[in-house]
Amino acid sequence: MHCFEDMGYFCVDNLPASLLPVFTELCLRHRGILKIAVVIDIRERQFLDEFPPIFTDLKRAIRNVTLLFLEASDDTLRRRFSETRRPHPLAPDGRVEAGIQEERRVLAPLRAMADRILDTSRFNVHDLKTYIQESLLGTRREDTLFVSVVSFGFKHGIPAESDLVFDVRFLPNPFFVEALRPRNGLDPEVARHVKEHPGYAGFHRRIEDLLLYLIPEYVREGKTYLTIAVGCTGGRHRSVTLAEEIAATLRGRGYPIRITHRDLDKE
Repeated sequence: MHCFEDMGYFCVDNLPASLLPVFTELCLRHRGILKIAVVIDIRERQFLDEFPPIFTDLKRAIRNVTLLFLEASDDTLRRRFSETRRPHPLAPDGRVEAGIQEERRVLAPLRAMADRILDTSRFNVHDLKTYIQESLLGTRREDTLFVSVVSFGFKHGIPAESDLVFDVRFLPNPFFVEALRPRNGLDPEVARHVKEHPGYAGFHRRIEDLLLYLIPEYVREGKTYLTIAVGCTGGRHRSVTLAEEIAATLRGRGYPIRITHRDLDKE
């Protein structure tokens, strides 16, 4: 909701579905209110049955109306409830899993009506805000795909959210150069050492060619989020250098980019 507020929307949270036509009519009468965002969720369970016909009538009356449905995986939802320590509104006995399944059942009709369905499992709050801003306000087709580039160390495990994984452990490891060991791939000396290897330039070029071919295909198929993971042994040197290069290339092509060096501070 804060994201839409930042984009200049007039926002209302937890509005009963039955009041949506009245609220919309009031906004239309006020010429200064041009953009509206309304949140209706499971807290309004008693009004959810009223929503489908109301929304159908609303779309007939107003041309530019979009229903955005946010969802997440069961594992993600369980983790979020655990972190916030809040009970699920549909789980009075405290069983979050049962509440999640009941919520999916109750919201299924709304999901079927949605113009856009967004899986937020891979987003933190900042990524979600960036994605919504880029995808809803952007005019270029590339802006419908949010790209996350992650460097990591294989010894710490491959990021579970990875779509594409590139292994750079064939490159010489700066860890074994005493002067470079305490530094990381963001350091110009470390980056220079990694890039000087004869195989680096060709590998980098082939990855970029692959991504610049794949990403438009993903966009064409409706993919909205892509995670590119680059791994070395510890996640502090080689993977960081290449991840920075990949992010710079894609950012230069106009894609919304978030780069994370997951294991940069690990031993």
